[in-house]
Amino acid sequence: MTDTTITPALGPLTGEVRLPTDKSISHRAVLVAAMAEGESDLVGVLDSADVHATLTAVQALGADIVLLSAGSRGLRVRVTGWGAAGPAAPSGPIDCGNSGTTARLLMGVLAGWPIEVTLTGDESLSRRPMERVAAPLRAMGADIQTAEGGTLPVRIRGGALRGTIHVLPVASAQVKTALLLAGLRAEGRTVVTEPAASRDHTERMLPVFGVPVERDGLTAAVSGPTLPGGTIVVVPADPSSAAFMCAAASLVPGSEVIMPGVSLNPGRAGFVAVLRRMGADITIEEPLTMGEEPTATLIARHGRPLCGTTVVADEVPALIDEVPVLALVATQAEGVTRFEGIGELRVKESDRLELVSAGLRKLGAHVEIGSDWLEVHGPCALHGATLSASGDHRLAMMWAVAGLIAEGATVIEGFEVIDVSYPAFADDLQRLRGEAWPF
Repeated sequence: MTDTTITPALGPLTGEVRLPTDKSISHRAVLVAAMAEGESDLVGVLDSADVHATLTAVQALGADIVLLSAGSRGLRVRVTGWGAAGPAAPSGPIDCGNSGTTARLLMGVLAGWPIEVTLTGDESLSRRPMERVAAPLRAMGADIQTAEGGTLPVRIRGGALRGTIHVLPVASAQVKTALLLAGLRAEGRTVVTEPAASRDHTERMLPVFGVPVERDGLTAAVSGPTLPGGTIVVVPADPSSAAFMCAAASLVPGSEVIMPGVSLNPGRAGFVAVLRRMGADITIEEPLTMGEEPTATLIARHGRPLCGTTVVADEVPALIDEVPVLALVATQAEGVTRFEGIGELRVKESDRLELVSAGLRKLGAHVEIGSDWLEVHGPCALHGATLSASGDHRLAMMWAVAGLIAEGATVIEGFEVIDVSYPAFADDLQRLRGEAWPF
């Protein structure tokens, strides 16, 4: 485990940063390409531990993966899918590492094929709930067994599926995606309705592979059985990574950070609206569509003083991963910032709600929490502290941003976990600061 020390920024953060490509879109591109008939050319696949877990998994299931190039814009990968032949039985359990997306989406991918597969994961992933996916897949006819407590390891015995109408109790892009992917093998229509809008990368991507998706408000449906066809997918930059840079620029006086080609999918860009509501200076330029995904250049500047706001439950699905860093920004805002309906944070890579509140208090912030809400009272002066990343990449980056404005040194234990989504985060901060690393 690596300890990293962050000291306060001596000047503004300035420059352009090429953010890592989007993890959610990368996972889906690899999985649908593996299911497809023929070859797919995937450009800008995120080069991270989580996405490598998905690449390794589909390769173990019989997809042919060829790495064509690797660079600052991610990986270019050629995937030859298993198509109508279906996935092959792997030689042993498939290790999903720390990637909940890999595990949950694979459950849907495999549910309709006559093979037996066991999915495992690391200690953190093995504590995360899997029944939320397994139960509706069983309703479609899948034979899926979870461990005691509804966690990994998960054993899947695929078979004949029937299209089913699903009304989800909680908005979840992962559950929705698993059911839609299973629906490609099911007989008839598979319909998924959510109580609030979640990210819709799957609904946008399947038509690129030639699979029609019916959409009506909070409902998405596919008709099966149907087979995706090989295609080209270009992955845009990750909005969750952009949120950390937007937060840093909003907090460090004089800053201006330019981020080209960022996905502004409506199910992912909620943090922009909240930061603007708090008074942050964020502009959107050069909008364009990349495949079916809306993208733009984000420019974040240090602007006028920040003010508190309330983030209501209906807004949360579009910014759930950004709540921690928004809470950090709230420590510097005048008044109370309240986040409602964020219980999902308790079942992420860590209990983010508990760890965020404990860490912010350690830094000197005034924070209150409940079972599914968080309040931050500001503004307050932060001071350096020793904080654990707790195996959670978003916490590691959040504490690094806090270290830019906290008095004294901030020590982050286990900082290397950033490799899950943003391996070059420290290097990019170094360039924007114009200072030598380590800080």
